[in-house]
Amino acid sequence: MIGTQNEGSLHASLKEYYRQPGDICEGHVDGYLIDVIQPGRLVEIQTRNFSAIKGKLANLLQNHKVQLVHPITVRRHILRVAPETGEVLSRRKSPKRGSIYDLFAELVSIPHLLLHPNLTMEAALVVEEEIRCDDGQGSWRRRGVSIVDRLLVEVVETRTFHSGGDYLALLPEDLPTQFTNKDLAGSLGIAVPKARMVTYTLKHAGLIREVGKRGAEILHQVG
Repeated sequence: MIGTQNEGSLHASLKEYYRQPGDICEGHVDGYLIDVIQPGRLVEIQTRNFSAIKGKLANLLQNHKVQLVHPITVRRHILRVAPETGEVLSRRKSPKRGSIYDLFAELVSIPHLLLHPNLTMEAALVVEEEIRCDDGQGSWRRRGVSIVDRLLVEVVETRTFHSGGDYLALLPEDLPTQFTNKDLAGSLGIAVPKARMVTYTLKHAGLIREVGKRGAEILHQVG
């Protein structure tokens, strides 16, 4: 799969970032391949597609403490390379900037696991270089340009989530007691579809609830 191949270098660099002396990389636990095995904890790095690991994660959490790491790209530099030689043809800064709220695009797949006592979720806010090649094999959206690799430049910050309070702390202080997705989007400066991912995840994790409607908009409240 192209997505898996594209994430090879970023995934490998994050394993090195989290590995401590004496840790085991790429070991097996309960029949599963684990990125980093530490004393008393398993570290799994998932760059995307949490839906693909929810069964594995649920099984591991029965008997092990798991730290699930997800990188969020807050700055990206795009390098275009020649398909024949790999020579760098251009380098530019992407206008797209990620935020901690991008985490919910993946958490929507595992809201039922978020408050498991054995799970710690960690978002790694990173700067990356994305290597692109005009080889005619990529997505039609990029006019055939392939993303051939993603390279870790820097881990800017990490945010750790273990309790319900950790997730609820992402809600803005000026949010009304009862709020709609539009209220949340406006307060955070994000798109309404992204706000829906936040409320869906928090609702199915049991952290917020629906309390009625304001016109056609569903009202949510913490608790």
